[in-house]
Amino acid sequence: MDKQLNEQTIENQIYKNGDSLTSFDDFREFLSGKVQLGERLGLDEEQLANSAQKVADYLAAKESPKNSEERLLQELWRVGTEEEQHKLAHMLVRLVQQS
Repeated sequence: MDKQLNEQTIENQIYKNGDSLTSFDDFREFLSGKVQLGERLGLDEEQLANSAQKVADYLAAKESPKNSEERLLQELWRVGTEEEQHKLAHMLVRLVQQS
């Protein structure tokens, strides 16, 4: 979860080892793993949310939702302002930290 995430890095991480995010539980597990990695690297919540926001930007632009939960997240992302998206990224980080 580098501060300078780019599309190729995000795509490589999403599909690393053939991962497929076909269910919302898969998505939560994927995000949880990335948040845990970021925490081990010493990233604070703001840095984690910034990284989550970049991943969400990529997913909203490049990926089709695989389930109804992902569709809802994608639609919320698309209609949200940048500030709202950032708040949602914080909420997603906290969601997986508490599971």
